Amino acid sequence: MTLSPMVLFVYNRPWHTRQTIKALQKNELADRSDLFIYSDSPKDEQTEKAVKKVREYIHTIDGFKTVTIREQGKNMGLAGSIIDGVTAVVNEYGRVVVLEDDLVTSPFFLRYMNDALDLYECEGKVISIHGYIYPLSEKLPSTFFLRGADCWGWATWKRGWDLFEEDGQKLLNELEERKLTRLLDFNGTYNYTQMLRDQIAGKNDSWAVRWLVSAFLRERLTLYPGISLIRNIGLDGKGTHCGTSDAFDVKIAQEQISVQSMDIVENTTAKKIIEDYFRCLNPSLFGRMLGFVKNILTIRSGS
Repeated sequence: MTLSPMVLFVYNRPWHTRQTIKALQKNELADRSDLFIYSDSPKDEQTEKAVKKVREYIHTIDGFKTVTIREQGKNMGLAGSIIDGVTAVVNEYGRVVVLEDDLVTSPFFLRYMNDALDLYECEGKVISIHGYIYPLSEKLPSTFFLRGADCWGWATWKRGWDLFEEDGQKLLNELEERKLTRLLDFNGTYNYTQMLRDQIAGKNDSWAVRWLVSAFLRERLTLYPGISLIRNIGLDGKGTHCGTSDAFDVKIAQEQISVQSMDIVENTTAKKIIEDYFRCLNPSLFGRMLGFVKNILTIRSGS
């Protein structure tokens, strides 16, 4: 097994960052894995103190093969920081596992990520590996594919990240020309297209919706686990873009998820289950959920 380096993006939430690191340290492959930490600079005086606390903490981190800290000299913002960091690490190492400062991992997260990166490295249709799955009531396969890409605990190779298109308008134009907006939006149950429009209009700073659409338009697939290996603790109102919600809270896997070769096609049954999950949320929560669309893809307090 070739162990992928990890890149973690942090900003101004010391408690969240500690929880993320503590969980990651419990992974069986942590002490054999290189960790790169990108710390964004404060955007104003109000965030200086919290950023300083985070930076003090990250310099104490151990439990990994190596820890490399890169403190940005200016505020990069959400998209700038992630695009810069992922590009640098994946270009140097050929693959990367990506985390943010509000993601708590299962002890088996790194095993799943590295197993899948090895298995599908030469499969051009597979663009990435994802660690989070919604709290669905129906049983899913151990692993399955969906078209597109995602952003809560993920991994890719250089060949995958090379397909990332930064120009949101270019992506939207192609979506509309090919009449793919409804398909992108899980048959109208989740409004990713509007999020892309908002990114173009400067209403959000989402790198992730552009990553999703870049993969979707190229008909690439992402591998998902049937049980989530990620829990997002950031939807607690403490991030710049955050509201509060438990709609996406999950219990993370407490045993290893087997990654085995299978047909590289989108699992339409799993997609339908996710569509039903979106659709069946009660009306008030569904309304809130639409308000959290940018949180799903952009949540990180550094924007």
